[in-house]
Formats: sequence, C-alpha cells, structure tokens
Amino acid sequence: MAVINRIAGLADEMTAWRRHIHENPELGRDCHQTAAFVVERLKEFGITDISTGWAESGVVAVIEGQGEGPTIGLRADMDALPIEEETGLDYASKVPGKMHACGHDGHTAMLLGAAKYLAETRNFRGRAVLLFQPDEEGGGGGQAMVQEGVMEKYGIDEVYGIHNGPGLPEGLIAMTPGPLLAAVDAFYIDIQGRGGHGAEPHDTVDPVVAAVSICQAIQTIVSRNNNSANRLVISVTQISTGTATNIIPDTARVCGTVRSFAPEARDMVERRMGEIVAGQAAAFGVEAVLDYDRGYPATVNHPEQTVFAAGVARDVVGADRVEDNATPIMAAEDFAYMLEARPGAYAFVGNGEGPTVHHPKYNFNDAIAPVGASYLARIVEKAAPL
Repeated sequence: MAVINRIAGLADEMTAWRRHIHENPELGRDCHQTAAFVVERLKEFGITDISTGWAESGVVAVIEGQGEGPTIGLRADMDALPIEEETGLDYASKVPGKMHACGHDGHTAMLLGAAKYLAETRNFRGRAVLLFQPDEEGGGGGQAMVQEGVMEKYGIDEVYGIHNGPGLPEGLIAMTPGPLLAAVDAFYIDIQGRGGHGAEPHDTVDPVVAAVSICQAIQTIVSRNNNSANRLVISVTQISTGTATNIIPDTARVCGTVRSFAPEARDMVERRMGEIVAGQAAAFGVEAVLDYDRGYPATVNHPEQTVFAAGVARDVVGADRVEDNATPIMAAEDFAYMLEARPGAYAFVGNGEGPTVHHPKYNFNDAIAPVGASYLARIVEKAAPL
C-alpha cells in the first residue's frame, strides 16, 4: 500500500488551499477567516455536522462511517506566528508582521484532504471527528478545546495529529512511544537594588552583579541537581537592565525557558530555582522575585496507539520510511493536552531540507501533503475497517 491514489489526485487542491491560508495568516484565537475557509470546504465535501467557536475560532466536523465503531479524532492547528515573512514567494503573507512559519497552513490542508477523501468513501466504521484548532503557538487552544468538553461532546475514543518536520527526509514519518516533545515553562526574575553612579558602587546595591550570579547559579540545576537520565534544558534568554554606561541601575530582569520531560524534573527545577533566587538575593543584598510560569506539558504518545500509528505509516510510505523510535525533541506542542485527555499518538512527516520552523524563510513543502493526508485517512480506516 502507498499514498492513497484519490488523495494523490487532490495534491493540486491541497496546494491551493494551503497557499490561500498562507497568504492570509491569523494569530492566536483570532483564526476566524481561516475557520470560515475550512467550513466552506467541509460543506463542499458534503459534511453537514459542523460546529464552530471552539476556543473562539476552532472548527469541529464529524464524518459518519458505515455502522458502529470507534470515534477517532484527527487534529490540525490553524494559527500563524508574529513574524515578518522573508521567503519572497508569490503567495507570501499579505499581512504585515504575520506568517505561517510553522506549517500550520499545511497541517490544515492535509486534514482537509483527508476529510474530502473520507467524506467521499466512508470506508470505515464509527466516526471521524476533525479538530481544526486555533492558538497552538503559546496560547493553549488545544487545552481550551479539551476544557470546553470537545472529547466528551463527540465521544472521541482516540486522537491523532501530525506535524511537518524540517530537516527530516521528505515524506519520512517519525514518532516514538512515550515522550516526544518537551514540557515548556518560562521564568521571570525581577531584581530590585539601589542604583547610583558607576564610579561609586559602594553607595549602591547593584542588581546587575546579582543578575549575573543568578544566571550562573541556575545553570547548575542541570549539571548538579538533575538526574542525568532526565533530559533537561534551562536557557536564560533575556537580561534587561541599565540605561547608560556610567549608571548602576535600580533594577534588573532575567527571563528564560525550561524544557523537560519528567514531571519530577519539572517540580525540582521550580523548587531549586526559587531557592537559588532567594539565596542569591540574600548574598547580594537585593530583593528578587521569581515568577515561574508552567506552560504546555510534555507531549506523551500512548504506546499501544503509537504502535498502531507506526503500522499505518508503514502502509503509507513503506517500512524503510518510518522511524518508530524517534529521538524526542525539546520543542513543545499543545497537542499534549489532547493526549492527556485521550489515548493517541503524534507524529512528524519530513519536510525535507530548508529553514526550520519559526524562521522568516521557512515554507511548508506541498509535496508532503498527500503523505500526511493519506496517513490521517488511513488512521481512521485502519482503526475500524469495514
């Protein structure tokens, strides 16, 4: 078996859909135009059970199969990023400061392709529930849809998703049971000292040296407090302070990101960071406040569903084009919330060589859309064959 012939025949349509969405990017939960475009296509496919307004602009649609069977959820994200596009493409973003730099335009097109095929053939039992989700890029649209009861309303038994993978060979499908993407947390440390003239530091309480020492100290969490079996990254990404070369400022701010897989590592980092900030503040005579903000949890694939999904992938692209024990990566993904709510699996489809996601020159590879759409459609057909 290979890419579904009918879906291969939809390649030009998927490309056109994707490029229309690419030209008209929307951010966060304000994906109303994209949602309207999706609804229009779904109605053209003959799908009538369509619900809108999930997480403000999400779309959920149901395709009924033939007879009783499981309900399989298929998810695609729709939102773009606040990045100025630099691709120079003739279908580049028409909206200044916004672009589809993560391939969500392609994910939406792939799910539309799968939807058109499934609506035409209905070669499965049970139901396919299509989840077009806004606000993946930092706002937790997936969490919102789960909290709004999408799983219960539609009786979803299992849920699957797919993301393009720049750097992976074109069309290769990669996944792994267990953690695939990391939990993501942010930290903000506000330091209050007492400023003064740079020539008279003895009359100040310098927040700059305190900030530098805090930055160095929190790096020891990885090297000295973390079990080396647990993958962990702590990166300081911002240090904000000062206005002139001869003035010691009153305040400084240190911000950064934490990426982890094990819940106990996440708890340990938050605890140790609080202890270090308090200790360093006392050592330098400043006041320091830590705001530790927990973001998306780790994206953890369920073993049984991952084995099933890898088998489907082998049917679509061949055994030599499937990596079913892929190395987890430290990026994060709010599909994690859906996998916390229901068993399922998340996979990557290789986008080929080129700029990575969140880069102003990134572009989704339209050649992989039939692969991703076939994979999603086969998930439904293989889960409950006639």
